[in-house]
Amino acid sequence: MEFSSKLLENAVNEMSQLPGIGKRTALRLVLHLLRQPEERAFQLSYAIQKVRAEVNFCKSCNNISDTELCEICANPNRHNGVICVVEDIRDVMAIENTGSFRGLYHVLGGKISPMDGIGPQDLKIQSLVEKVKSGETKELIFAMSPTMEGDTTNFYIFRQLDGLDVKTSTIARGISAGNELEYADEITLGRSIIDRIPFVASLKS
Repeated sequence: MEFSSKLLENAVNEMSQLPGIGKRTALRLVLHLLRQPEERAFQLSYAIQKVRAEVNFCKSCNNISDTELCEICANPNRHNGVICVVEDIRDVMAIENTGSFRGLYHVLGGKISPMDGIGPQDLKIQSLVEKVKSGETKELIFAMSPTMEGDTTNFYIFRQLDGLDVKTSTIARGISAGNELEYADEITLGRSIIDRIPFVASLKS
């Protein structure tokens, strides 16, 4: 791709680093910004700088938050004895959109994937185990994407909880195997939370 401006080329190269954005899409976005009022581009730049510099992660669940505790963990109307274990923040948003879950979350920050060099030590697993050991958690719902990596992560956590007094369940497999949780429609995802099954039963299926 030939560029008439080095500044334009640099902007396109940086934009194309974003997931799902190729060079052609990046060029389209940069050209769109150039056609906008200068103030609009500065507002976008400022918003990105602010979120990168000032965003926090909830000290309890690891969700993105503007404060020490996210709005979900700070809500006294949530059931703090039930924790839904998810891969990342997008899954929290997907489940919240269903309106079917009133417990808390624990964001692992990924899933075990030896092929990608991600092991248990790279995820927020130990802090989850410590939560369960504290005795307040009555049920863990494994809501990882139904992929091999997601199932491996579920099983690893399940083994870490051996001997602890906590119920473990997993979302019903209305979610197609191999699909990412964030792409499931809200009705299917909501029903899979409501119709969750004991985790041990899922190992036999």
